[in-house]
Amino acid sequence: MRDHFIERLSLMAEQDPRIMLITGDLGFCVFDDYRDRFPNQFINAGIAEQNMVGLATGLALEGHIVFTYSIANFVFMRCLEQIRNDASYHDCNVNVVCVGGGFSYGALGVSHHATEDLAIMRSLPGLTVVSPCDHWEASEATEAVADTAGVSYLRLDKSSAPNSYENGEEFRLGKTRRVRDGFDVTLAATGGILSNALAAAEELAKHGIQARVLSVHTLKPLDAEALVSAAKETTGIVTIEEHTVDGGLGGAVAESLLESGVMPGFFHRIGLREGFSSIVGSQNYLRTHYGMDHEAIVAKVIQLLGARKTRLMEKHVA
Repeated sequence: MRDHFIERLSLMAEQDPRIMLITGDLGFCVFDDYRDRFPNQFINAGIAEQNMVGLATGLALEGHIVFTYSIANFVFMRCLEQIRNDASYHDCNVNVVCVGGGFSYGALGVSHHATEDLAIMRSLPGLTVVSPCDHWEASEATEAVADTAGVSYLRLDKSSAPNSYENGEEFRLGKTRRVRDGFDVTLAATGGILSNALAAAEELAKHGIQARVLSVHTLKPLDAEALVSAAKETTGIVTIEEHTVDGGLGGAVAESLLESGVMPGFFHRIGLREGFSSIVGSQNYLRTHYGMDHEAIVAKVIQLLGARKTRLMEKHVA
């Protein structure tokens, strides 16, 4: 996703001198071409993320469209006060780019695991929160957030789902994409872990279970219409995120459905439930360890569907 981000940003910088990229002393090989081509639209702020946001806010107030870039937690958690008080409060066009969402930097440990970011960032007033699921979405989202007023958070994953783009399809912030149809259960995923949701849907089909799969690339604003349709048209909803279950995609979906007055047949959040992700390993290893891989999704869906069928039979008998 990172490569598709910088490729799209380069095209934007070529056409619009207002585009600025500020990095927290990383991404050098990735940014070599951009830096050489647009030296006046690039700043290395050093390992000083809080200052980076201050610079970005000042430039945005002068009319620039600014992207700040760093690894996972460093780009948002270390400088949360500056994002809130400087950029967000003043409604600046500052786009905070997190490279390595979820367990992308799994081997580096909990300091590099971005598993609370979606909850934190969507709680800030006026923010747009975007978590692309594939390369096409990452590229399209880069330009979309630049065209959106206020602060945006763009969470880039090292993993990616297969591109599901259809010819002529238009990417829209706040509009969930249905990448697989089905009426037995809805799997709603955000980020690269959408690949596991799709793999689970394939496996469930072998059991005669047709899963609808939603790419929820935008958590804020959230597409309530697509979720209400899923709750009404499928038996239940399972959310899937490489993130704590507290306050992320699952929380956002639950809030949206309850406020809409719609109750799915069942609802379950797949994500981090065991506190901090205190072990290390590859992204796929951690997904398996914490019960987020496609096998865990399949097992949970079969369990939930079975439990619902049993409840309905008992209710009918009663």
